[in-house]
Amino acid sequence: MNILPGNMRFGAGQSVKRLEDQRLLTGKGQFIDDKPEEGALWLHVLRSPHAHAKIVAIDTKAAAAMTDVEAVYTGADLVADDIGTLPTLLVFPRPDGSPMTVPPRRLLAHEMVRFAGEPVAAVVAKSRVAAQTAAEAIVVEYKVLPSVVDPVAATKPGAPVVWAGAPDNIVAAMSYGDAAAVEAVFAKAAHVVSLDLVSQRLVPSAMEPRSTIAEVEKKTGRLILHVQSQTPGSTRDILAEAVLKRPKESVRVLVGDIGGGFGQKTSLYPEDGMVAYAAVKLNRKVRWRGDRSDEFLGGTHGRDLTSSAEFALDAKGRVQAYRVRSIGGTGAYVSGTGALIPLVLGPFVQTGVYDLPLVHYETKAVMTNTAPVGAYRGAGRPEAVFIVERLMDAAARQIGMDPRAIRKVNYVKPVQMPYTNAVGQVYDSGAFAHMLERASKLADWDGFAARKKAARKKGLLYGRGLTSYIEWTGGTVHTEKVSLHATAEGRVILNAGTQAMGQGLQTSFSQMVAASLGIPIDKIDVVQGDTDLAIGFGSVGSRSLFVGGTAAVVSANDLIAKAREKASQMLEASIEDIEYREGALTVVGTDKRIGLFEIAKKENGGRLSVDSEGSVDGPTWPNGTHICEVEVDPQTGITRVVRYTTVDDVGVAVNPMLVTGQVHGGVAQGIGQALYEGVAYDAEGQLLTASYQDYCLPRADDIPPIEVTLDGSAPCKTNPLGAKGCGESGAIGGPPCITNGVMDALSELGIKSINTPLSPLKVWQAIQQAKAARV
Repeated sequence: MNILPGNMRFGAGQSVKRLEDQRLLTGKGQFIDDKPEEGALWLHVLRSPHAHAKIVAIDTKAAAAMTDVEAVYTGADLVADDIGTLPTLLVFPRPDGSPMTVPPRRLLAHEMVRFAGEPVAAVVAKSRVAAQTAAEAIVVEYKVLPSVVDPVAATKPGAPVVWAGAPDNIVAAMSYGDAAAVEAVFAKAAHVVSLDLVSQRLVPSAMEPRSTIAEVEKKTGRLILHVQSQTPGSTRDILAEAVLKRPKESVRVLVGDIGGGFGQKTSLYPEDGMVAYAAVKLNRKVRWRGDRSDEFLGGTHGRDLTSSAEFALDAKGRVQAYRVRSIGGTGAYVSGTGALIPLVLGPFVQTGVYDLPLVHYETKAVMTNTAPVGAYRGAGRPEAVFIVERLMDAAARQIGMDPRAIRKVNYVKPVQMPYTNAVGQVYDSGAFAHMLERASKLADWDGFAARKKAARKKGLLYGRGLTSYIEWTGGTVHTEKVSLHATAEGRVILNAGTQAMGQGLQTSFSQMVAASLGIPIDKIDVVQGDTDLAIGFGSVGSRSLFVGGTAAVVSANDLIAKAREKASQMLEASIEDIEYREGALTVVGTDKRIGLFEIAKKENGGRLSVDSEGSVDGPTWPNGTHICEVEVDPQTGITRVVRYTTVDDVGVAVNPMLVTGQVHGGVAQGIGQALYEGVAYDAEGQLLTASYQDYCLPRADDIPPIEVTLDGSAPCKTNPLGAKGCGESGAIGGPPCITNGVMDALSELGIKSINTPLSPLKVWQAIQQAKAARV
């Protein structure tokens, strides 16, 4: 971890207005579709209509002969050109201990398709319409095979096999804890509480669909890829080395504005690779723009975890043992993080904020004939926290305890910090009971009974949900490199390998550099998304601020140090006598001084530059308490979230306004997961929710006022800023909080559990069944 000087400022605690907004709100953003066509060819992808089939033959003659068509490609063409496949992490064992094996993910399917929507052929034409029209003339002969869409059903004997290398459809499996010890505790427990839970599949719904442009630079022959990517560096490397099999230095990736990422845009997609391949093959600029159907059918989905979970508790509500068996769907292909999410990222936080040292987890990653599953806001942590928080509420109800009391009994205490959880992850800081107490007061916990009584007079069921969440942020890459330049023109330029996608990095980085250098914020330029200028791990797992921000502040310190060295030579003084303040360097006790930008003018190229690296000691553990209240109309099953209060520990908040916005957005997505959103396939593998006519997102009037309070009383100890990641917190705390609220409202009818999304139909049917059971 870089140790910053004690007097180093980095602008913490100031709610600086977003610098990005003026440009974005006035139509001056630089999204891929804003780039002029300039004679570019258009690529269109033909997708498989079948979930599982052999490709017997593809006839492209009619399509290739059509007006304005430049080329038609199939999987066989790519194989002939030795085009590589998209890589994944093959690091986990199968249940029998044998190595993990997965089907190769090609840019275009070859010989076999494994999900409806898989790219089968691509047409390149002079216009988008011409490419789409020609694709309809391609004739593909398929031999349809049986398919399986449910991960649980996929593990049953006799299920259709997605990939011959894994005849049981189990890609890999992991277990944690002591099965025998856990079983012994369950056998003697005063209380056993169990739930079967599903975190359903979701479609990430960024405002901007995926788009790509590729061209070959005439002077250098380098391939330039304009793409939406949260990880420009790895996108470049995968495209160059794994797919096109050329030196990575021969590819430049450029990322402009991104209209939302949420984890879905973290790597190279087949469509991106096809655009690049076609550009090289034809030596022309080629572009592709996905529509919403492309996103639903061909983009990665999120979640898809089915679990059976149990607590063994003593008479006072203390959890003595915790057991979870889960099946995580990967889809037909295993994305870069497809197996990592259920096998590792979820278990990392599955004990939540509780001291539950005796656990046994068994998790399987299972293939189905569906779109691949990948990272989506939280990636494994929402599913894991959902399990422990639903169990905690169910246990309180079964034992007859207050939901706060049972949590207090089981919380990790501040004196236990640093605390090592059951799978070896170390929480560096946190005050979980404090967060609960503060949230309870802000939510007017004691006034709930009166509000419930008032709702009952209206014929409504009324419930309260509570969740204490924790989040693991930062991934396993704990360094980030940046370069910082003071220019002769009086500006400071930060080149960073992180990537903005709506979270406000331009603002926060500018704020930190400006405060560290003591110069106006409007003199700072933040440049991201150019692999020629900066290569970093990118923006995933809420790491940008606490890892990338650390690097930004270190670079400001390094720039000051270099400026002092230069000033000591120019002013003929000892470097120890050079004082830096607000852009000027002065010899202490004299009027001899020189400005930072004056020094830059004297440098070759008119820039004073430093390359810096920021490092942290480990991940961060943001946490907090969410409390909501919901109304349920028993006549219609419609649920409304009417109150929502959070207290979130993000450590030191550099820009509280940005953090609050992140929490708001996450909670909105959590409401969507709890009440509205859910992917559905039919038995033949056809996607039934392939548009927003069938896939329901929350609208503005579905979101209640969200009262967010940030609590910095437990700063992070793994990075010099004291900051904790915050981008996924709302999406982690939201789903169990709302689900607990609905279950609380329905508990008076004897209803214990309903799988999300808690749609009006599901809730209404549960109410009718509960009423019928009482007759």
